[in-house]
Formats: sequence, structure tokens, C-alpha cells
Amino acid sequence: MSLDVQLFWLLILAIPIASVAWTITHEEVAREAREYCEQRSKNCKGFLERKIFYVFTCDYCLSHWVTLFFVLLTGYRLLLDDWRGLLIAVFALVWVANIYMSIFGRLRLGIKAERKEIEIKEEVLGRR
Repeated sequence: MSLDVQLFWLLILAIPIASVAWTITHEEVAREAREYCEQRSKNCKGFLERKIFYVFTCDYCLSHWVTLFFVLLTGYRLLLDDWRGLLIAVFALVWVANIYMSIFGRLRLGIKAERKEIEIKEEVLGRR
């Protein structure tokens, strides 16, 4: 696979990785499961059990596991065709997916701030 195609795959494959990790760790659809995992990650006695539950509350941590799943599913390798290419692909995909999640998080924060600003302006104008 040419380097151009590999980089294209890197940018595209990071999108579903970011989407899955973000949805599980931030969105309402997974809230109950996430709250359960948060509670278990704080209250479990065993170290390993706490860490396993913690993975489902941290987008960065979960993105590693989601990436590993997608790399194994697709057979994607970056730069090299052996296990080293797999390792490079996993860390590169995690990095790109986390950039996507950061951009998305900042976008949502900006939109939320704009909505609040509009609500305040409408409230002030409504009083006049």
C-alpha cells in the first residue's frame, strides 16, 4: 500500500475510532453504563478490576482499545507490513482520533457557550 493510501486510511479510520470512544465516554446513550463503570472504578477492591472499569470512563484510555479492535478488524498497518507497522498504526490512530475528539469537544463547548449567550440576550430583551 502506498504512503498516500496509508495516510488516507489513517485519517479516515480515526473517525470511527473517535466516534465510538466519544460516544461511550460522553454521550447520553451510554450514561447509565458509564455511571456504573465510574462507580465500580472507584469502589472495586481489586486493582485490575478498577482499571478495567476506568477504561470505559476515559476517552483517551478507551481509544487505545477501540483502535486495537479496528486495526485487527481491518488489518491496517502503517509504514511497515509486519508487527511493527501494527504498533505504529495503533499509536498513530490513537493520536489522530484524540485530536478529532479534542476538536469536537472544543466545537461543542463553543456551541454551548453561544447558545447560553443567546438565551441571556433573549432574556434581557424580553424584560424590556
